Amino acid sequence: MTIQVKGPASYFPSIERTYGRPVAAWQELIRSSPLTRHMELVAWLKAEHGLGHGHANALVAHTLAEDSGK
Repeated sequence: MTIQVKGPASYFPSIERTYGRPVAAWQELIRSSPLTRHMELVAWLKAEHGLGHGHANALVAHTLAEDSGK
């Protein structure tokens, strides 16, 4: 039986294929940014790194959720 990934992580294979970087590298960029608000980070990823809105949103949502759970 195959487990279906849901939520932001469902975008991860496409993000890695499309942009050629592992998700962990994107998360490190997000965490090292001086920005902290969700939509600021999404806009930054789109403007500075060329990500599409859905991919940027998924990365930010997942990263912020992980960090808030620590």
